[in-house]
Amino acid sequence: MAHIDNPDSQLTAVKWRFPSVHPEGRKFAVIAGAIAFFLLILDSEFAELLGWLMVGVTVWVAAFFRDPIRTTPSDPKMIVSPADGLVTMITRVPAPPELRADLGEGEFTRVSVFMSVFDVHINRTPIAGVIRRIAYVPGKFLNADLDKASEDNERQHFVVEGEGGVKIGFTQIAGLVARRILSFVKEGQRVGSGERIGLIRFGSRVDVYLPAGTGSRLLLGQRAIAGETVIAVLGEDPLLKGTSQ
Repeated sequence: MAHIDNPDSQLTAVKWRFPSVHPEGRKFAVIAGAIAFFLLILDSEFAELLGWLMVGVTVWVAAFFRDPIRTTPSDPKMIVSPADGLVTMITRVPAPPELRADLGEGEFTRVSVFMSVFDVHINRTPIAGVIRRIAYVPGKFLNADLDKASEDNERQHFVVEGEGGVKIGFTQIAGLVARRILSFVKEGQRVGSGERIGLIRFGSRVDVYLPAGTGSRLLLGQRAIAGETVIAVLGEDPLLKGTSQ
């Protein structure tokens, strides 16, 4: 990924390009495309109709697993969104039991980002640092938009220790149609801010647990972009209010 430390020092242009398809999704796109091709070559109007429907499915599958390039702020105090989607909950809660040994007791500000089946599903680390914990918890497949999904659904927790020993916890949560949570990293691995750490198939949610003294810079109903949108700045609590219109 190209980056510019001082964008004012030179004239720079960035061109839009089609995002690549993540390798995890290519096999599904190939299978859907092969089915579409087989149906379209059959001598049947019904098969042709199904074939064109499968062409649409193939395009959707490729789009679901798209993996666009993101430009992440390099400030170590900035916590970026780990997921694309809608900010559906901002609340004060204790850390999940699986993370309390790393994050400690007390309450944290939890920011929940819900991913629809139309959002990018590649998840990214909110800060640079070392992956201190990965904890997978089997569970149900309730609507990921529900608060109790944080405790009942299949989920995978992460703790990243950043500069100065600050630790950020975040959780991938499966949803109604999500049936597999994938991790691209291992405990002890060093990651950069906004680096890809995993994905969840077909609709889900990611929770971020902000440390004491740090509040959300996002409002309910706003959309976040993984690896780019700044959720919070360490040590700052802006106490923002907003209006839906």
